[in-house]
Amino acid sequence: MLLPWVRRLAARRLSRDLPRACSCSAQGPSPRGYSRGAGRKGLVLGIYSSEKDEGAAQLTSAGDAFDRLVSGKLRELLSVCGPPLKKGKTHIFHGLHQDFPSVVVVGLGKKNAGVNEQENWNEGKENIRAAVAVGCRQIQDLEIPCVEVDPCGDAQAAAEGAVLGLHEYNELKQKKKPVVTPQLHGSAESEAWQKGVTYAEGQNLARYLMEAPANYITPIKFAEHIEQKLRSFSNVKVHIRPESWIATQQMGAFLSVAKGSAEPPIFLEIHYLGGANTNDSPLVFVGKGVTFDSGGISLKPSSGMDAMRADMGGAATVCSAIVTAAALNLPLNIIGLAPLCENMPSGKANKPGDVVRARNGKTIQVDNTDAEGRLLLADALCYAHSFNARAIVNAATLTGAMDVALGSAATGVFTNSSWLWTHLYEASVLTGDRVWRMPLFEHYTKQVTDCPLADLSNIGKYSRAGGACTAAAFLKEFVTASHWAHLDIAGVMSNKDEVPYLRKGMAGRPTRTLVEFAARLSQDSHNTK
Repeated sequence: MLLPWVRRLAARRLSRDLPRACSCSAQGPSPRGYSRGAGRKGLVLGIYSSEKDEGAAQLTSAGDAFDRLVSGKLRELLSVCGPPLKKGKTHIFHGLHQDFPSVVVVGLGKKNAGVNEQENWNEGKENIRAAVAVGCRQIQDLEIPCVEVDPCGDAQAAAEGAVLGLHEYNELKQKKKPVVTPQLHGSAESEAWQKGVTYAEGQNLARYLMEAPANYITPIKFAEHIEQKLRSFSNVKVHIRPESWIATQQMGAFLSVAKGSAEPPIFLEIHYLGGANTNDSPLVFVGKGVTFDSGGISLKPSSGMDAMRADMGGAATVCSAIVTAAALNLPLNIIGLAPLCENMPSGKANKPGDVVRARNGKTIQVDNTDAEGRLLLADALCYAHSFNARAIVNAATLTGAMDVALGSAATGVFTNSSWLWTHLYEASVLTGDRVWRMPLFEHYTKQVTDCPLADLSNIGKYSRAGGACTAAAFLKEFVTASHWAHLDIAGVMSNKDEVPYLRKGMAGRPTRTLVEFAARLSQDSHNTK
């Protein structure tokens, strides 16, 4: 609770005329000056925990500068507000400066926090993302239209925290939260800030696609949305392939799933030509795009089935990663492939025990129609081999077993390439959207190849045992590339409260890790090893 003199000070300052409403943009920095003509803004400033339990907390350089501007009043107020701020906690002050009627001070944790080897992420970056998100949401609650954000020593992480933390899907609501525009406080790290904004907007695009109802994001609407996002880039080509093209490609596994729905399937193909030579071997992303998964004849329980509008999370994240790569002008070639359809029960749907033929000629016994994602991916992975790929990375909300194994802590990665794994892992440490390596043992392959009617079964013969691993083993039967990784993102599909800088809802993970991985790959001149 504020002491009486503090409340009187705030009341006196708030009684002054406030400046005109602000108009600012997340796309660039604000001037460091504090002119009387500036608009109504909020300000988020960081403060570090003391290295010693009894020591005084330390403001960031931006916090120090602001404190000097207000003649030491910020430190004075902090000193009477109780114990030092802990990580992720806040104090809010009103009336300290006419340009910023509300100032939120956020706890950043220890100043020297870096890579935590136990947690497999950069703790300092995560602390900044979480703290800035909390501060920006408090400004939003005050209905202030613009917030300037302290870079907190890492402007990219601060921008990610602000843009991710403020995002919420409210397209279909009449009552919406006020729009708040985050902006860099100062100009010293504007390039890093803009990079963070771009990364976060990429993840927010995936969140938007995953959260939207299935009747709003059908296969064709998904493809058209991505096409619209890429329209302004001259080095991007988008092909929206219809059902007739899918049939000519002999993608029988994909079509067997799609035929159960009245919505026609689409095969979305994106070519981003960012490399110095357009003939350079591309990175190929493949994403499962089931825009609604009822389970088919093997019908899912009704409770929670609405969440299956996000079963196209693999397609959403890889397509959003390519949109982001184009915005960043990354110097490499990327191809994105997304088989898009619904999995619905009908008189035309796959039946348990049906046998279908994939693009590479292998036959598949469909023992469970709710294991449909691997059927789409089988054909898409075969097609991915047409491009002399530098590496193939697929992402899919593939198995509930992955959620059981890792929960929402990390994406499970199955890969035949240590080189690829190293790049994915190192990217995830920076983004805080972690990955964890899972096994591709022959032990699991035997469980999908021991099949009475076909070359493969779409589920392991021991049913639930190692379900994520048998699904990966199934996909491996359609891969001959030396550098392939399968990302099972089922566990990270949604967020309750685990990631503090994401609101409750679909998470759009691991889009930023895919972008960072592509950025790292663009700087790696070696293809292997």
